[in-house]
Amino acid sequence: MYLLWLRVAAILYAAGAIAVFPAVLYSSLPWRKTCVHLSGLAFFFHFVSTVEMLVQAHRWMPVGVREMESLLAFGVAGLFFIVWWLYDAISLGIFALPATFFLVFIPALGPNTYHFPSQRIWMSWLVAHIIALLLAYAALCFSLLASILYLVQERRIKSKPKSGKKSWWSPVDWLPPLDTLERLALATLEFGFPCMTVGLLIGSVLVQQTSLGAAYFLDPNILASFAMWLVYVTLLLLRRGIGMRGRRAAYVSGVALVVMMAVWAVNFFSQVQRFGPQ
Repeated sequence: MYLLWLRVAAILYAAGAIAVFPAVLYSSLPWRKTCVHLSGLAFFFHFVSTVEMLVQAHRWMPVGVREMESLLAFGVAGLFFIVWWLYDAISLGIFALPATFFLVFIPALGPNTYHFPSQRIWMSWLVAHIIALLLAYAALCFSLLASILYLVQERRIKSKPKSGKKSWWSPVDWLPPLDTLERLALATLEFGFPCMTVGLLIGSVLVQQTSLGAAYFLDPNILASFAMWLVYVTLLLLRRGIGMRGRRAAYVSGVALVVMMAVWAVNFFSQVQRFGPQ
C-alpha cells in the first residue's frame, strides 16, 4: 500500500513543481497558493508512505538505493517547508520541488528494476528522449546566440554609425532591435525548459533498464544533465523572476555556454550514452 501513497505523492509533487514556476517567475498569488497546497498534500502522502514502508518491513532505517532516494526526497521537501514557514521563501521551491519529484519519481515506479513491455516501446521512448533533449539544447543555443547578437547590436548602437557611410558595423545592419533580441532569448529559454525536463524524466526511466539501474545518478552524464537543467532554471529565474536584462544577462548566458560545452565533454565518459536494454 505504501507504493500507492508514494505514487500519489509523486503526482502531487509534479503538480506543485509545475505551479511553483508561475508563482515565482510571474509573482502570481493564485499559483503560489496552489503550489503550497499541492506540495503540502504531497508531503503528507510521502510521510504516510515512508512510515508504512518502514513498519511493513519491520525496521526503522531505509535499505537499498530507492528507499534512500525516497527518504532524501522527504528531507528536501521538509527543509523547503521549514524555510518557507520561517522566511516565506517560496522561491526556494523552484529548485527544491522539482528535485524532490525527480528523487521520488523512480522509487514510485516500484521496488524492483523497471522493464518496458517490449523492445519497440523502449525504442519509441528512447527516440522521444533524444528529440526532447536535442530541442532543449537547440533552444539554449538560440538563446545564447540571441544574447551574443544583443551585445553586438548594443556596441553597434553606441558607436553611432553615420547613415550613408560604410563602417565596421555595416555587415550587421540587419540585426533586429535590442528589445526583439531580448524577447527572443527569453522565449527560446521558456520553450527549451520543458523539453529538457521531459527529456530528463524519460531518460531516468530508460536508464533503469541498464546495468546502472537504481544507481543511475552515479553516472557522470546523468549528473551533468541535471546540472544543465539547473542552468536552465537559473537563467529563467534571472531573466524572468529577477528581471535581469541587457549586457549582464548576455554575460550570464555566456557562462551557460561554457557549462553546456562541459556537459558535452562529460558525455564521452558516460556509460548511459551507450545505454540500451541489458
